[in-house]
Amino acid sequence: MQARLQDSPSMNRTQLGTCTMLLCLYRPWTPHLPTLSPLRTSPPLLRLSSASTLSAATNSVPSSSSPLFIPPGIDPDEQITPSMILPYSNIVIGPYSGHSNIKDVEFVKGSVSVKDCPRDGRPEFAVLGRSNVGKSSLINSLVRRKEVALTSKKPGKTQMINHFLVNKSWYLVDLPGYGFATASESARMDWSAFTKGFFLNRDTLVAVLLLIDASTPPQKIDLDCANWLGRNNIPITFVFTKCDKKKVGKGKRPDDNIRDFQELIKENYRQHPAWIMTSSVTGLGRDELLRHMSQLRNYWDN
Repeated sequence: MQARLQDSPSMNRTQLGTCTMLLCLYRPWTPHLPTLSPLRTSPPLLRLSSASTLSAATNSVPSSSSPLFIPPGIDPDEQITPSMILPYSNIVIGPYSGHSNIKDVEFVKGSVSVKDCPRDGRPEFAVLGRSNVGKSSLINSLVRRKEVALTSKKPGKTQMINHFLVNKSWYLVDLPGYGFATASESARMDWSAFTKGFFLNRDTLVAVLLLIDASTPPQKIDLDCANWLGRNNIPITFVFTKCDKKKVGKGKRPDDNIRDFQELIKENYRQHPAWIMTSSVTGLGRDELLRHMSQLRNYWDN
């Protein structure tokens, strides 16, 4: 029998991670962790209701029966209406949703190890994705300052953990991209240990924004990364990038690629993580992603 989620200020990071996302099938249920609310499905084929638009090829939610992400504060028995769901996502907006405007952002530091990262207790969102997924573009789009993520592209910073302080209250953390084609096998292994150490040792980590390129078919390296995060109870939101792209030749449209990725994810997860479609070119999903982050952050702060 499933128990309802309890909103408790004293929850630790593992419990928060469980409440705000999922548990991976590879990890068995444990008695001390709260169980998840029942899966719910979204109304058939929700349409975009905001001013943001996609190309005609991607003008609908990828799946008409996509399991919804139910955030803390929503009663499992409450009726979910279309107005409660963020456009082009499976994310329900709950009572913890609040201020999401970005007024100020500054680069704080680049760290070569986890122990060098800021330890001021502020909540943080880690931005992760494979090389060329559009990570810098997304960060620049979120903060609306083109030069911000370029800091991490300067010589010596590409393999560092870069902290950006937003509104003097929370961090965006730019992590090195994985899957560099030119990197040696040893360098890839070093990077893997370097980044995994960050995920496993940051009590202030609210969630990982795992960026997935929607213009290409699902990649094994992305699925492997998602599965590792799930096995370790790391809160995750899938952020599909480049959703404005049109299919090339015999390739699939972004919404088809997203649907395929979700089907593969279902094989490994008990409950589907939060996901959202974005485009740094058109601005699709920017405001909605920030609103989603606000409810996770406000719950973490409570």
